[in-house]
Amino acid sequence: MTAPPLAPPTDRILKTLRAERKGPVLTIELNVPDQGNAVTDAMLDDLLAVLDDQDPAVRVLVLRAAGDDFCLGGDRSEFAEHLADDPTASGIRLSGTKARRVCDALTANPAVTIARVQGRAIGAGLALALACDLRAGADDATFRLPELALGLPTAWGGLLPRLISEVGAARVRDLVLTGRVFDAAEAASLSVLQKTVPAHELDTAVDAWAKPIVRRPSAGLRVTKTLLNSLTASARLADASALDAELMAAVVAEQHRARGHA
Repeated sequence: MTAPPLAPPTDRILKTLRAERKGPVLTIELNVPDQGNAVTDAMLDDLLAVLDDQDPAVRVLVLRAAGDDFCLGGDRSEFAEHLADDPTASGIRLSGTKARRVCDALTANPAVTIARVQGRAIGAGLALALACDLRAGADDATFRLPELALGLPTAWGGLLPRLISEVGAARVRDLVLTGRVFDAAEAASLSVLQKTVPAHELDTAVDAWAKPIVRRPSAGLRVTKTLLNSLTASARLADASALDAELMAAVVAEQHRARGHA
């Protein structure tokens, strides 16, 4: 018997993503490869639209990206546009709030979220991947947190507390303070990735996770995810990432004033 057609994941016309639903699996693909899938306000709006409209019957959500790179981070040209519009950085504050909502929606998603990472995952791109439950990466993928080198705090989407929870504070200091590139093998040793495979085997690796998960009873799956998230959150009682948007806006606005643009 042929399965009935499924409704699109959202009624919104997506400008920066492709979203496809196949049975209990929803795939979201970042789809601005000519810009390195850099995160913009439009992409955050698209992600929120898909995640907010997600069917409860979805049991696995795969986050992937078109092109050579997963995501090259936030679009700095958009930062400049926000500052030109308002030197107090209210646009950056609003963007940061959206970023936090997107990452929280991935982490707290009732479905199991899987990041499929190829090429480079930088800054906000690493944050999006880290917000997922499971992360598979190509063995030639690379990662970097360049914020400090750019004069910015590591304050995007709740990245820092998630990174500390997954990796550990001592090793996070190294990654954040040096801003160095680290490869897939190190990412796996740090638990940034749980699986590394040759790039051409990424889809197979994701499917190997998804197939048994979609067979799990939905109620048990939701409760287990809630328990895992609750236990992880209990180790982050001092999580101040709700202030990420304010911190980023304050630092960027201060830099703008210091350079004599205000």
